[in-house]
Amino acid sequence: MQITFKLYASLTEHLPPDVRVGNMMPLVLPEDTTILEAIAPFGLPMKLVHLVLVNGVYIPPDARAGHALVEGDVLAIWPPIAGG
Repeated sequence: MQITFKLYASLTEHLPPDVRVGNMMPLVLPEDTTILEAIAPFGLPMKLVHLVLVNGVYIPPDARAGHALVEGDVLAIWPPIAGG
């Protein structure tokens, strides 16, 4: 299956260099891959995996290990961001 994988802010450095400017890439995964399995090869520090959305829907931390992605999903991840 194929999904769209998006990383924002400081997490974009974990994407391949040729897709960092657009902050997203297609990702081919086996069926029933979970969120945590999908992001494992990218070496994201889990303390920076803060806001996780699948198709615009927030996935809480305790559900990420069991949430299986499906064909066409958009997985987007943001680190904690402080503002003023």
